[in-house]
Amino acid sequence: MNARFPYEDPTLPVDQRVDDLLPRMSLEDKAGLLFQQFVMIGDLDAPGMFGSASIRELLAQGLTHFNILFAPSARQIAQWHNMLQDEARTHPLGIPVTIASDPRHHFTDNPATAMMAGPFTQFPEPLGLAALRDEGLVERFARLVRSEYRAVGIRAALHPQIDLATEPRWARQSTTFGEDAGLTARLGVAYIKGLQGDEVGPESVSVMAKHFPGGGPQKDGEDPHFSYGREQVYPGGYFDLHLEPFKAAIAAGVAQLMPYYGMPIGLAGVEEVGFGFNKDMITGLLREELGFDGIVCTDWGILSNTCWGVEHLTYEQRMLKALDAGVDQFGGEHRADVLVSLVRTGQVSQDRIDVSVRRLLREKFRLGLFDDRHVDAERADTIVGTTAARAEGIATQAAAHTLLTNAASGPARLPLRAGLKVYAEGLSAESFSGRATPVDALSEADVAVLRLQAPWEQRGDGKSFESFFHAGSLAFPAAEIERITQICRTVPTVIDIYLDRPAILTELAGSAAAVLANFGACEEAVVRTLFGEEEPRGMLPFDLPSSMTAVEASRPDAPFDTADPLFPFGHGLRYDDRSPQPIAAAAATESSPLPAH
Repeated sequence: MNARFPYEDPTLPVDQRVDDLLPRMSLEDKAGLLFQQFVMIGDLDAPGMFGSASIRELLAQGLTHFNILFAPSARQIAQWHNMLQDEARTHPLGIPVTIASDPRHHFTDNPATAMMAGPFTQFPEPLGLAALRDEGLVERFARLVRSEYRAVGIRAALHPQIDLATEPRWARQSTTFGEDAGLTARLGVAYIKGLQGDEVGPESVSVMAKHFPGGGPQKDGEDPHFSYGREQVYPGGYFDLHLEPFKAAIAAGVAQLMPYYGMPIGLAGVEEVGFGFNKDMITGLLREELGFDGIVCTDWGILSNTCWGVEHLTYEQRMLKALDAGVDQFGGEHRADVLVSLVRTGQVSQDRIDVSVRRLLREKFRLGLFDDRHVDAERADTIVGTTAARAEGIATQAAAHTLLTNAASGPARLPLRAGLKVYAEGLSAESFSGRATPVDALSEADVAVLRLQAPWEQRGDGKSFESFFHAGSLAFPAAEIERITQICRTVPTVIDIYLDRPAILTELAGSAAAVLANFGACEEAVVRTLFGEEEPRGMLPFDLPSSMTAVEASRPDAPFDTADPLFPFGHGLRYDDRSPQPIAAAAATESSPLPAH
């Protein structure tokens, strides 16, 4: 394409192109850049989500950043992306669209923490990557994510989540790297390098790490998506510890950061309002003290819904407060017309808007979107979810398993031997094909295998967004404990438990012959691990508390703070380990030697 204006010339420096484009933009063009809305893949004229206009209408209003939800085939995503870019090009300045996504490359069934994988390759959740303690693996994984995202046109990642999982009850732990600040910082940097490369460029996916300044220390473990979880508390005085992964991310060149919904309580000199409205945090700490000059995008819907500490303000007043705090973009919002009105009435200056517009334009130029905005839709299906990538994903799901206990001998000693008669719950009969004989009755079984999930207390009606947040007690109900222990008394039993957050396993670990933990694993990965076709190499990324009493007495901001954990951070046995199987041991952190297994 011949360049009409200097900003269209790919040979010019990025800053020169931004300087040329900025004065050509109308106020409406500029305002639209400061909003990023959810959209559905499909008809550009279909009604928008959450009361917004259609995509075509949003483009006409100047919006050029969109966050996609459910994904069809790779080819369909790529074709839709190209159609969207063609529509954007018809507008006078032809500003390209930036497509973003929440995490998609993990085995999960919980859309509150990550999007459904759809056509993308599935690895374990980030807790599983943390269990493997391998920076090289994390960087390779992120490069795979980059390749698959770029194939369909996704150029911004709303991840990694580098919060510290210091509150065992918090519902958002599955997409963190666990409880330890040092491990989280190291793996977070590897993740950023894998997605962005050494610096953001045309081959990159721009990273929006979250949730600054650390979303883990939630009061009672409740999540600030909801009013009852709006408070972040620091009774242990560990605010600075939660900053460590973000300092490492900034040093690594992370392009974007997202503040969390929560409001800090009891921090000296800090206003008690949500982080997206908090000038002390965004301008004072992030911009001035830490020197971050990248994009700050709010978490989704803070003007409309999760406006903690400023509920009494109008929509316009909330927007003013967030802009004054120093944010550049509003996630999950689309009311660019409100911002235009605030500028025209003199409540926001053009200069203030231009500061954020420069950052947002610069990122589009750095990503090369102005120069090569289309993707090869015909090739997308051959790049995304290849046979080799899926095989590596399943192998990693298996390897991330963490062996908590193992029988000294007998049929339930892991790995299971072939040919056993197995009573199974949570695994299909087909998954044992060629390995064991499934039976329907405990009386017929040599061994029982129970696939469990960390317990939670149901919130909402079971169908609402709230219901996807696994919150509340970590203890199994008494009736379920009795049911499982009765199985263990009847036949040697192996438990494989999915830990999207810690679970109280005190009674079960004492009854079962062997206990495995996984962090997002399909049936095939679980069964391969059970039969020794893959070796479990994981080490716990957080402590497993011994009781809810210990959890309730711990400080939400303090790592490794539950008394006498049943299994500590770093615990993980190997199948050839014949040493005694301790049920409790001292915690190990990244600053002390990990157990040798």
